[in-house]
Amino acid sequence: MPTKISVIYDNPTDPDTFEAGYAAGQVELARKLPGLERIETSKVWPKEDGSPTPAYRMIDLYFADYDAASAAVTTAEAGALFPSILGLATGGVRILFSDVEVSGTVEETGAGSSGS
Repeated sequence: MPTKISVIYDNPTDPDTFEAGYAAGQVELARKLPGLERIETSKVWPKEDGSPTPAYRMIDLYFADYDAASAAVTTAEAGALFPSILGLATGGVRILFSDVEVSGTVEETGAGSSGS
């Protein structure tokens, strides 16, 4: 079953410094992980009322399976990436390994169909 590693960054203490380090380092280091099949990066929309969001940014790293993801995090490339993540995450960070249960467009997966 496909596996993804999600890096969820909480709101940084200095967003400008975070953005500079994120663009210059995090994504490029993540792209170098062996076995990486796909990468998605996202930024959480700000709340309309101006209150803090539950997270700031995310990186999702997709691998063929759990074994491939597990092997990737033991490499020299991961040895460069994960300390960089922890150093940049001044507001906190969560890292999750997850089985990908459904993936694809609505048409491909049948998600959202009314069944008629």
